[in-house]
Formats: sequence, structure tokens, C-alpha cells
Amino acid sequence: MGKVNIVGTLSSGNWRRILSKQEFGVFLILLLLVGSLSLYTDTFLTPTNIFNVLRAFSWIAISAFGQCMVIITGGIDLSVGSVMGLSGLVTAMLLVQGVHIPVAVLAGLLVGLIIGFLNGLMITAGKLPPFIATLGSLLMARGLCYGLSGGWPVRDLPLAFRNLGQYDLPIGNVGVPLPLIFMIILALVTSAFLSRTVWGYRIYALGGNETATALSGINTNRVKRMVYSLCGLLAAVGGILMTARLGVAAPTAAQGYELDVIAAAVVGGTSLKGGEGTILGVLIGAAIMQVLRNGLVLIGVSAYWLQAVQGLVIVVAIMLDQVRKRRR
Repeated sequence: MGKVNIVGTLSSGNWRRILSKQEFGVFLILLLLVGSLSLYTDTFLTPTNIFNVLRAFSWIAISAFGQCMVIITGGIDLSVGSVMGLSGLVTAMLLVQGVHIPVAVLAGLLVGLIIGFLNGLMITAGKLPPFIATLGSLLMARGLCYGLSGGWPVRDLPLAFRNLGQYDLPIGNVGVPLPLIFMIILALVTSAFLSRTVWGYRIYALGGNETATALSGINTNRVKRMVYSLCGLLAAVGGILMTARLGVAAPTAAQGYELDVIAAAVVGGTSLKGGEGTILGVLIGAAIMQVLRNGLVLIGVSAYWLQAVQGLVIVVAIMLDQVRKRRR
């Protein structure tokens, strides 16, 4: 009997810990959304549609991994959408000029890294609020998109590059989208970085209490520059995969995607007050936003209402986060 009681107690404790996690509640919302859409539509659960959803939210999720780290520190990066567009455009322009694919991709990644580092520099050395600094970067990066392209899309990208976003890797009897594999790998790497490294600890500490973190001897400015640089780099990865999927780089590409990226992080449980957030939550949040977008299209809701629904979801997610914190 004693053993049974101990096992039961441990099981009960484990379940309480699981049920109290933010990710569990968000995952229940995702399941409810999937279940509802599968009842209302005949096409939602088809393999083609599911893989399209997985492919489409992969670059949003990748970009949101960096946004998550920035928000954990108590900041915000509004430039991620423009960085995605500019990185993809630079890569595409180099490709049509005959530059080798690895070199062009590295150049696109470097663009994102530089913009992210400059954001961190403006915030730490220039003492600008993150909102203002990254809003300026948003406008400058988007202006570069129009200036470099003259307002015209870049077409005729090499097939080998387009395969980065369009190829399905055969695993068993199904084809798994290559962007999804990239997303899973980056999710594992980013999650390990946040949870198992000294720098990850410093990121959470900075968001929890910047003054105490600085007094403990941690260079908070260095941490901020690092997370904004990583955010720009991951946004560039997402932008390049998106460009490869579309097969064309337009100066308007990823316009407004900063809202999708921030929504994925916030809906996934990343607190805008800092100090809290997980990559698993971001993955679920990105899935919710893409499933919602896909489902509204399938049930015939006009595309003009999508942003209104997205805004409502963000507000509800933040309200629920505030209620959860007050109960603590």
C-alpha cells in the first residue's frame, strides 16, 4: 500500500506541475482549434493542408525564436518583418547575378546579423528605447528593400535554392517539408541555448531584474547586443526560407510579419514584462496563429478580417497572461 500511495502522490504532483505550465494551456487551445476546424471543414485535416500549414508557420516560428529571447530580456524588436524581407531580397539579388548559393545565403544571414547588432548598439550605446530603435530599423530596412530593387520583384531564382523552401524530404511514406526540419533543428538548438547555457541564464536574469543582474557582475549591455543580434540572424533565416518557398523576392515581402512573429511569442506564453518564455511555447503559439489563419480561409472568412482576428487573439493572450500572474 505504501508503494501505491507514493506512486500516486508522485503522479499527482507531476500532473499538477504539467497542468500549471503555460505551454499546457496553450497546447489545449491549439487542440481545441484543430478539433473545431476539423468539424467545420472537410479539408483541414487532409495531408496536403496540414503540411502546407506546417511549412507556412516554420519561418514565422524561426523568426519568433529570436523575438522570444528579446522579449524575455524585456525588449521588443519591431524590425523582424523588414529584416526577413531584406535578407531574402539580398540573397535573391546575388543569386540572379550568378553568386553561388552558399555565398548568397551567407550574405543574407549577415544582413540580418548586422541589423540585429545595430539594434542592440542603438539600445545599449545610444540609450534608445527598444521600440524606437527597432521601429527606425523597420523603416530603414524596408526602404532598402525598395531602393535596392527599384520596387521590382526579383525572379528566376535557381531551382537548388528554391528547393530549400519547396522540397519535401521523403521520410517513410510521407514527404516532410524541408523548412519544417530546419525549424525543428533550430528549436532544439535555441531551447538548449536558453535552458542549458550560462548565456541563457543571463537572458532570463536580465528580464527578471536588470538592476540586480547588473549588480551581480553580468554585463547587461553585452547580453542585449547578443539577443538582438541573434534575433536579426534568425529573422534572416526565416526570410531566406520564405523567399525560397515563394520563388520570388518582392520588396513588400514579409510586410507586417513583425505582428505575426510577436503574436507567436506572446500567444506562446512569452511575457512582455520579461523574464519568462520558452521555445516550446513559441512553437505552439506560431502553430495557433497559422492554424487560425488557415482555418478562417477554409471556412470562407474574408482575408480582410484576418488582422482583426489576429489582434483579438493577441489581446486575449496578454489578458490571460496577466490573470495567471495575478493568481500567483
